[in-house]
Amino acid sequence: LHLSIRRQRQMCIRDRVIIVQRGEIMNTRRKIIATAVAALTTSVLASPVLAQAAWPNKPIRLVVGFAPGGGTDIVARALAPKMSEILGQNIIIENRSGAAGTIGADIVAKAPADGYTLLMGHSNSNAIAPFVMAKVPFNAATDFTPITYVGYVPNILVLHPSIPAKTVPELISLAKNNPAQMTYGSSGIGSTQHLAGALFSKIAKVQMNHVPYKGSGQAIIDLLAGQINMNFDTLPPVLPHVRAGKLKPLAISTPKRLSILPDVPTFDEVGIKGFEVTNWYSVMGPKNMPKDMVAKIDAAVRAALNDPKNKATLDAQGLQTAGPQTPDEFSTFLKAELNKYSKLVKELNVKAE
Repeated sequence: LHLSIRRQRQMCIRDRVIIVQRGEIMNTRRKIIATAVAALTTSVLASPVLAQAAWPNKPIRLVVGFAPGGGTDIVARALAPKMSEILGQNIIIENRSGAAGTIGADIVAKAPADGYTLLMGHSNSNAIAPFVMAKVPFNAATDFTPITYVGYVPNILVLHPSIPAKTVPELISLAKNNPAQMTYGSSGIGSTQHLAGALFSKIAKVQMNHVPYKGSGQAIIDLLAGQINMNFDTLPPVLPHVRAGKLKPLAISTPKRLSILPDVPTFDEVGIKGFEVTNWYSVMGPKNMPKDMVAKIDAAVRAALNDPKNKATLDAQGLQTAGPQTPDEFSTFLKAELNKYSKLVKELNVKAE
């Protein structure tokens, strides 16, 4: 009897040991699984590629650094619908005008590189203004990700109809007879319009007054009202007024005449040699954007540019799409533009007023 009781106790103890061991094994397994899941979760969250696999999953804002109605705004609004269709999210145009586009550019420079804040890049804000303005809150060379070069539109010299000049030589003669009396508007200090006016003044050896605005739209309103005499604006916003006879075109900054304005000579034709100022547009993002995201945006912009309806609209605005065709080529182009305008601004002694 004692032997039987002792055996039962031994068996009970053995069973308890086995149960404890099994419990420890199960706990160990749970800990291993929990650790693995935590590590995998951390890895997913830490990986930009995996975290952005669902991009885009909300609307994307495209910042335009100029007022509605200007060339940059026109091009952005032409591209946005097709980009939205391809990316599957709304592209919201956000106009943040002022300081030659640098206010809008700064917003994008300081935004997260998550693809939800993009910039309609411009030669004003991203190549010229940094060398003209006393202080720019971003580094044009390092604070952006170049995505797509959209193209350029020429600058066109237009006058208010009241100005008694029908040709560039007549305008130069008028300016020389009225030193510092002629005025030209621009979309801001450091804009291509500003630089174009300064370059024209130097080549023609005349003195004219620069009147900066927050955007082309406002400058055109005052030009139409006769508050200023002329503008070296981009073609898209002034073209309707030229066709309507409300503004007088004298010269355009293309190598050859445009088919949409066959009677308007180039600056070279009228003796203004070396007038190489144009407005180029692009799509850019904050620095350090992932390459796969850049590729998606670039493809969407390219598709929008090649869409037959868009192409007809932009061609009618005088957009010239010849230029860099990949993000890497655009990056190289941007470096060259910064170097070019750095030298030109010093040569013209153009400074913030």
